[in-house]
Amino acid sequence: MHDELVIQKAVEEIVTREFGTTEQILTIHEVIYENGKPKVLRVNVDYDKNEAVVYFQIKDEKFYLAVYLDTKPDIAVRWVGMQAYHSVYFSASSDEMSYEQLCRLTTLVPTDGWNKGDMKKSGNVAYRVSKLMFEPDLGPNAFETKISRLLDLLETDKQGIAQLANLANGYIQVATVFHNGNTMLGGHHLDKSTISRLAKLNLEIDFDEYAEGNSFM
Repeated sequence: MHDELVIQKAVEEIVTREFGTTEQILTIHEVIYENGKPKVLRVNVDYDKNEAVVYFQIKDEKFYLAVYLDTKPDIAVRWVGMQAYHSVYFSASSDEMSYEQLCRLTTLVPTDGWNKGDMKKSGNVAYRVSKLMFEPDLGPNAFETKISRLLDLLETDKQGIAQLANLANGYIQVATVFHNGNTMLGGHHLDKSTISRLAKLNLEIDFDEYAEGNSFM
């Protein structure tokens, strides 16, 4: 019931546009509706911090509209803004080993991958290398949460990840799509704990950043 009230308050904000930022965002973009209501993609409730965030998909874009709420003393919208799209995953590739051979280097189960020579989804070009990937959080979320969850996963098989890093060009890849806005895109923050965890796994991290969507008027 608590989560349902959080969703209800967030949806009401999308419909009524009480916050100026909601009006500003929905003037240049629109959220996807389902059964006559804004479609909710994800709800994160932090009971320790008494806060929540509800994510909505923006039509024809990868980034999201996010409604942030306080959950105590009453459930109320605190702020509305854009949430960038983040894809945070571990990738390992080889032009000598097959996908199956890469898989045997770790106990973890890949979320995606292919063999060298397999055709890409377009059907016109073949992959030049075999690759496997681990991406435990595919939905909308903050970068800091996604990198933490990925490291949680990788740390369950440190030996396997070390083999993939040393034998198969294994590293962490981050692909981010920010809302174009008014040139203020945002960025990524790596705290001391995250840097320490990356160092213990001896992993590199690469960032690809894109700006898409309509600018604010």
